Amino acid sequence: MTAAGEHAGVRFLEFFAATIRNPHTRRAYGRAVGEFLAWCESMGVASIVGVQPLHVASWIELQGREVSAPCVKQQLAAIRHLFDWLVTGQVVPLNPAASVRGPRHVVRVGKTSVLEPAEARALLDSIDATTPAGLRDRALIALMVYSFARIGAALGMKVQDVFTQNRRLWVRLHEKGGKDHAMPCHHNLEQTLAAYVDGAGLAADPKGPLFRTIGRGTGQLTRTALPQANAHAMICRRAEAAGIKTRIGNHSFRATGITAYLKNGGTLEKAAAMANHASTRTTQLYDRRRDEMSLDEVERIVI
Repeated sequence: MTAAGEHAGVRFLEFFAATIRNPHTRRAYGRAVGEFLAWCESMGVASIVGVQPLHVASWIELQGREVSAPCVKQQLAAIRHLFDWLVTGQVVPLNPAASVRGPRHVVRVGKTSVLEPAEARALLDSIDATTPAGLRDRALIALMVYSFARIGAALGMKVQDVFTQNRRLWVRLHEKGGKDHAMPCHHNLEQTLAAYVDGAGLAADPKGPLFRTIGRGTGQLTRTALPQANAHAMICRRAEAAGIKTRIGNHSFRATGITAYLKNGGTLEKAAAMANHASTRTTQLYDRRRDEMSLDEVERIVI
C-alpha cells in the first residue's frame, strides 16, 4: 500500500474507519483484504494500483478450495467494496473485482443446530442460579430463546434496556444497522431477567452493560461487557454440563426459539417481526420443523 503513495494509504485506512460501522464486519473485511494483498505481493504485484481482475479471480479460485462458498463470497465482497472506495477516491481507475464472479451458493435450510424444547428447558434448569455467574448465564440463554435475540444484540444491552411497560417487563435490543427493537418478555424470561437484575444488584447501574464478565478470583460481576467469544465458551460449557450432545453455538437459541414458536401455531410473518427480520425468507432459514418430518419419513424404511 505504501508503494501507491500517501493518498492511497490514507484512503485505505478511511475505508475501514469511515465506511464500516459493525466491528465484526470490519474485522472480517480486514482479514480478507490483508490476506489478498499479501498474496498479491507474493505474486509480484508491486502496488495496489497494479491489481488486475486476473489477480482477484485467481485468488478467489484458490480460496474456494480451502474455505466454504459463503466465506469466499464475503472475501470477494470485501475486495469489491475496498476497490469501489479507492475508485471514488481516484486511487485506481477501475475496480478489478467488479467483473469477478463468486461461487454459486443457494441456501434453503439453515445449518444452525437447534435444540428440542425439552433440551433447552433442561439446559436452563441445570444452571445453578445461586451465583452471579449462574444468574447471568441463565438470563442470557433465556433472552436468546424467548426473544429470538442475536448474541450481538443481547450482549450490547444496557441494564436500562430491561424496563417495565404496561405492567409487563420489556426488553430493548439494539440490532444490526442501528435499529432498536423492543418486545414484551415471555413470563419465563420475565422471571429470569428480574432474578438476574435483582440478584446481581444491577438496578443501581442503569447505563452499565447488562451482561458482564466475572472478576477473576472474586466470583462477582465486573462492569466490563461480556465478549461474544466468552459467551460462546460459556454456552458450550453449560451444554456439556447439562449432558447435551448437540453441538450448539450462540445462534442456536435464536433458531430454537423460532422453531418452537412456529411448532406451537405461530405464523411466519409474526416470527419475522419478533426476530426483526426484513423478510420472511430469512426467518424460514431458522424454521427447522422439516427436520422432524424428514426423521419420521426415514423411520418408514423398514428392512
